[in-house]
Amino acid sequence: MRKNLLPVAALLLGTLFLFLGNGLHSLLLPMRGTTEGYSTTLLGLLGTSWASGFVLGCLLAPTIVKRAGHVRAFSGFASILAIIALLTGLLVDPIWWVVLRAVTGFSTAGTSMIIESWLNERATNESRGAIFSLYIAITLMGVVGGQLMVPFGDTSTTLFFMICGIVYCLAMLPTLLSTAASPQPLKQVSLDLPALYRNSPISFLGILLVGIANGAYGTLGAVFGRQVGLTDSDVALMMSTTIFAGALMQFPAGRLSDTVDRRYVLAALAAIAAIAGAVIFLTEPTGVVLLIALVGVYGATANALYPIAVSHANDFATPEDFVKISGGLLLLYGIGTIIGPTIGGPIMTVTGPYGLFMITACAHLLITAYAIFRSRMRAAVPASERDAYSTSGTLTTPESLQLSPRAAPFEEESGDKPERRTA
Repeated sequence: MRKNLLPVAALLLGTLFLFLGNGLHSLLLPMRGTTEGYSTTLLGLLGTSWASGFVLGCLLAPTIVKRAGHVRAFSGFASILAIIALLTGLLVDPIWWVVLRAVTGFSTAGTSMIIESWLNERATNESRGAIFSLYIAITLMGVVGGQLMVPFGDTSTTLFFMICGIVYCLAMLPTLLSTAASPQPLKQVSLDLPALYRNSPISFLGILLVGIANGAYGTLGAVFGRQVGLTDSDVALMMSTTIFAGALMQFPAGRLSDTVDRRYVLAALAAIAAIAGAVIFLTEPTGVVLLIALVGVYGATANALYPIAVSHANDFATPEDFVKISGGLLLLYGIGTIIGPTIGGPIMTVTGPYGLFMITACAHLLITAYAIFRSRMRAAVPASERDAYSTSGTLTTPESLQLSPRAAPFEEESGDKPERRTA
């Protein structure tokens, strides 16, 4: 294990710094914006702008990398991230923040795609699973670590903006100092919506709705916390609890979905997430312990939906279509994260901060209803023939799918394509 991970240790360290910056900056902006009195609608547009830039980055960054090369492109993207982090501390203006947030999303997609392709180039079939799992864990640790920095300073000053700039600069050092050969060109990703829907209607609609719910909460969760009177420490703890709970739920939910019809698992998890959201919306709890406990239940179930939906889509796809389908679904999730904050801000303005959980509850209720409906329309793939569940990260790009252990065996096959399952 150690022998396999040493060649990519420096790159993984750079990844940790990159996501530390992402976690801190994404939480800092809505919290500072709330302090400045910006409207919920404008703060929601921060998430819309970032997600739009990220999706565009997934589509356009490969062309930039092809022209500039991996090392120079990565350094350029990371430099832009650092510059924008500093600019958002200097230009405390909501319009500028919305514009700059789109560039941040685009650059984040570019840096992530380069890291993921580099890891894939250095991974062997034996080490691929370990590297993929460690990469996902590092992205989660980075985001949570960045969020947990917030209680140790004052968000009304430029301190954290400067820290973001420093962290982003540190992220580029491993690739600049690496002597490894540049990886192969990045993969161009296409989004074929009709084909995605034909392959698995519930995965198509479910992932779009998961993107809407997660996009709304991810962008406006900190705004909600501030508006209901939570301290900076409580807001950081609430947001981190959501991620931790979701990470802990991955294994049991995945194992269950390998033995039971995945649509039933989707329906059950979405129903629990809907109930948790509805309880928060209807009861408006003010106690910190109760609120974070309910948010923990929400996070555990809501964040387990994406990988199960992807696994269900792959149950009905040929193995060589794994990257194409999963990449398309990831971009579809990105579209959902554009929609979520866009509608979330105005709804919270009208209904109050707890209206955020009305949005998530409605999205998850629709997933439950449609999953049950689809389970009556098409038989489940037998457990023995299903694609094995594997944790997926929704903060990564389609390039990361090349790292997945599910993609590795198919690269060496002779070319005889198995027939598409038609269950």
